[in-house]
Amino acid sequence: MSRLEAKKPPLFISEPLTRDAVSQSLSLLSGILKSSYGPAGRLKQLHNGVGGCVCTTSQSSALLGHLSTSQPVLRVLTASVQNHVSRFSDCGLFTAILCCGFIENFRSLNVAPFTIIKISKHLLSLCMDHLKSEACGCRVSVDFGSVETLVCLTNAVLGKCMIVPVKGRRVVDSTVLPGLLIETPEFQWGKPLAVKRTGSNTIKTALFSVSMSGDGFNAEEGTIAVHHGVSLEMSELNQLLNVGKQLVKDEVGLVMCQKVMHPSLKQYLKENGVIAVDRAGLSLMEPLGRMTGSQPIASIHSLSPACYGSLKDLCLESFASKPFLHLIPEDTVICSLILCNRSETAWDELKRVCETAEHVLQLTVKEPLALLGGGCTETHLASYIRHKSSTLPDSTFKDLDCSQTQYQLVADGFCRSLESVAHSLSHDDGEILIDMVYGHCWFVPSGSPCVSKWSDLVSKCGCGMNGNTEDLSWRFLQGQSGSPVVQGCPQEPSVKVTDLLTLDCFAAKCSGLQVALETANLILDLSYIIEDQN
Repeated sequence: MSRLEAKKPPLFISEPLTRDAVSQSLSLLSGILKSSYGPAGRLKQLHNGVGGCVCTTSQSSALLGHLSTSQPVLRVLTASVQNHVSRFSDCGLFTAILCCGFIENFRSLNVAPFTIIKISKHLLSLCMDHLKSEACGCRVSVDFGSVETLVCLTNAVLGKCMIVPVKGRRVVDSTVLPGLLIETPEFQWGKPLAVKRTGSNTIKTALFSVSMSGDGFNAEEGTIAVHHGVSLEMSELNQLLNVGKQLVKDEVGLVMCQKVMHPSLKQYLKENGVIAVDRAGLSLMEPLGRMTGSQPIASIHSLSPACYGSLKDLCLESFASKPFLHLIPEDTVICSLILCNRSETAWDELKRVCETAEHVLQLTVKEPLALLGGGCTETHLASYIRHKSSTLPDSTFKDLDCSQTQYQLVADGFCRSLESVAHSLSHDDGEILIDMVYGHCWFVPSGSPCVSKWSDLVSKCGCGMNGNTEDLSWRFLQGQSGSPVVQGCPQEPSVKVTDLLTLDCFAAKCSGLQVALETANLILDLSYIIEDQN
């Protein structure tokens, strides 16, 4: 007889942010994320402690996906950032680091949480209004007629890109081909590919989303009445062969099926000069339809010529001793990226980078704007908020039901959080400066000698827009010993360096800023956590 345990009451945790365990976990997570941030971010190796695959990464999607935490506060934070990454693919580490910074800076203030939340929302609105204004000095319009501007934003591949994995090869062996590559083990490399063409020398295509295996009818299509002595399987095969005859009659040269195709049908099509490809899979259906203009055929009992598409050409390619069928379209709306790397974990990381680059480009096509990278947007915004918060009218404090002192405390914590993100880009203990004219950040190389002028050590700001040609004055990032910083309104650079800039995705970063603050405010507002102990 099994023992029965009494049901345990739920565990109530009041004021969770005051608990040492929560503070330590938050600090540890923040440290992991900061050390992974930026081009010089350190890689992390993640595994579950009991064996299994090891993930080597510095990207937020993989880091947060592999990190497990028992702290409800951290689970809220990571879930929120993961949701942002699922929508924008970029700025995940920025969002998470900034959120941790907001929590750490706000919770140490002697200000009620609901007051902090009201003030921080007002500060966020000031930031968003500034970023969306024409006068914003850290916003860049993306000119799609300029290749240089696009290269600054990403290493992008234009158009919708399908990634084809090739492992065990060098990264430099990667290449981009127009159209789609479909791995086809049944085709032998080196043999000529005979394919039927139309009178206009194009290849007519048909795309089936229904199974063509002939192993039974689809119950969703209704009830079938079968006469005594009639084989259902043979009837199904005859129907498939009738479809094949119709395809041959309509001069179709390539038949693609999402699912399995009956061997007899494949053989019949082959004998009549029609290339047959089955098991294409669901992921290829949308790009296949988009590239060829084919409408997916959902039933073998109704075949309309209006569903057919076309291709410019068809050939066999070989990569890493694997045969591929190369579908070449009339217009290059789809391309295939042959992505190579030596190991599985390195290939996974490279794939994530390429997918992010493609998504960033798509977002930028919709909204052709970018933000200055290299920490300059964060320090510029901090400088702007410091200036703006010191010039607000008394009516603002009255509307927010707070004192000017409370507003300035929250604003200072807000700015320090932004600056801490820029600070995270440095991983070699070098000094970081902010110029007092443009509000951009400048990185002093580690081990640099003491000099009387900082301009002797720095040549460009973090984003690369400003040089040290003019007589600029600097301060240390985050002020001296926590002292308040007096900052004028940052100006827009009058003379810009013509070299490549470091840029960030406008849509992703704006969303990250909002998500970071909203998540931090949600966590700051937590009074109780109730955990089930059973």
